[in-house]
Amino acid sequence: MALFPSNFSATFLNHTPSRPSISASFSKTPLLPWRNGRSNSLNLRFPPPPFHLLHPLQISPISCRFSSPPSSPSPVDLGPKLDKLPAALEISETQEPNSRVRLSVGVPPAVCEDCRSRTIAEFMKQAKIPGFRPGKKVPESILESYVGKDNIQKAIVESILKRTLPHAMSSVEGRALKDSVRITSKFADLEDTFSSQGSLRYDIVVDIAPEVRWVPENGYRNLKVVVEIDNEINAQKASEQELKRRHKSLSILRIVTDRGLQIGDVAVIDISATTIGEDQSVGQKIPSAESKGYNFDTEDGDKVLPGFVDSLIGIQRGETKSFPLVFPESWKQEDLRGVHAQFTVECKELFYRELPPLDDSLADKLLPGSTTLEQVKEALLQRCLEVEQTAKDQATDNAILDQLCKMVEVDIPQSIFEEEGRQLYGAKLLQIQANMKLNEQQLAILSSPKAVKEYLDNQEDNIKHVIKQNLAVGDIFKRENLQVATDELMKEVENSIAEFKRSKQEYDEERVQEQVQDILEGAKVLEWLREHAEIEYITH
Repeated sequence: MALFPSNFSATFLNHTPSRPSISASFSKTPLLPWRNGRSNSLNLRFPPPPFHLLHPLQISPISCRFSSPPSSPSPVDLGPKLDKLPAALEISETQEPNSRVRLSVGVPPAVCEDCRSRTIAEFMKQAKIPGFRPGKKVPESILESYVGKDNIQKAIVESILKRTLPHAMSSVEGRALKDSVRITSKFADLEDTFSSQGSLRYDIVVDIAPEVRWVPENGYRNLKVVVEIDNEINAQKASEQELKRRHKSLSILRIVTDRGLQIGDVAVIDISATTIGEDQSVGQKIPSAESKGYNFDTEDGDKVLPGFVDSLIGIQRGETKSFPLVFPESWKQEDLRGVHAQFTVECKELFYRELPPLDDSLADKLLPGSTTLEQVKEALLQRCLEVEQTAKDQATDNAILDQLCKMVEVDIPQSIFEEEGRQLYGAKLLQIQANMKLNEQQLAILSSPKAVKEYLDNQEDNIKHVIKQNLAVGDIFKRENLQVATDELMKEVENSIAEFKRSKQEYDEERVQEQVQDILEGAKVLEWLREHAEIEYITH
């Protein structure tokens, strides 16, 4: 029930302070800095199969695809990707928004004719035409009638593209991002141009590694960060609350028969609430404030709506009380902030606690293996101190990353935006699956292109914020010449792969190593920034 937040100290103690494995953190979308200029060899292909969100991302080499796919490509081998051309290409480069470059490529007749001759020769070599021995020259008219003029034309155009594309991409070599190369010219138009003019002109758009601009320059070296720490993240207070909780768990509940509710009691109550208008008229029900058979510990009064406990003091078993309260402006549920409400509470049962003496005799029951009360207190405090430090470190990292995001300007490529968004959405689906079992129909709906697009649209600002943080961290790693030890990298990769195998999940070893490398680089940068930044901690 939203009215009664979960107990902090219990959550505090259930946390495991040891460092999680790298592979386990993949599903939580860890810090994955994009490396400028990371690119592989060029591979001309048509649109890839749909991405399955629940499998690890498979990152392929740079590929090229058409905005409108042509007919099925010819199976004929069109030769190597890169060789010497009989004439130079005409290439013009235009910068576009979001770190995108448009290349306009003019292929002269000499190159087109050479590709045509090679394609015809390849058809003759492979085609089995009645009356001609394999490999022997066949008149083109007969070849066209047997293979089909349109098929030959398509194969020639594909040969021209496949042969010239690597040359055209030389101007962005080392800058082009994976899977971002796209021929925007329609294949049918290219066929028509080649058929009528004997030459070809096509446009390519490609995302390039974005430039990270610091404002001010190298501002991260003089970072000043204010870290807000929640006042509940206090080890001493949390350990005391946990000891009290464990002590109360050993108590015996006795029925109250001769008085009303007082602090320390436990009541079983039914709660309902409605909004109150300015004219004191009863408004709508507040579903999130309703509960039946709620076990309410009066000592948890600081975790409920202010005034709730005071309004219930003196209520007896079987009695119903009605009272007005106002939700504070700091209430977590935003739509209830400042709302005036009328609460109705019925007390179904009322108990008091009979607590055993809090001394050494309870030590083993409070914390198995302990012999004295002081040992229990010390062990609980140590656990809370570890968690407190983990929470403090996490808050510090978040504050640093947010500050970095404000200091960088970057034009985010669409390919990076989409990949990061899909990773975030994939992690979200994994979390949903972990919390509730999805059937095949639900999974199909949630992983559909429409659902992914809606997520990318709705979370655009958040996705870009994460990308800016990652790019900033990756840039600092390079600028400061930070290093990740090879043995540390290999150990984490082995641990991650072992965890994938234990959970029987599919994985790509190259991708795992790349992500582990990125995570370790991110950790090195945050460590460096914590050492060099001016950090102020405030409690709220």
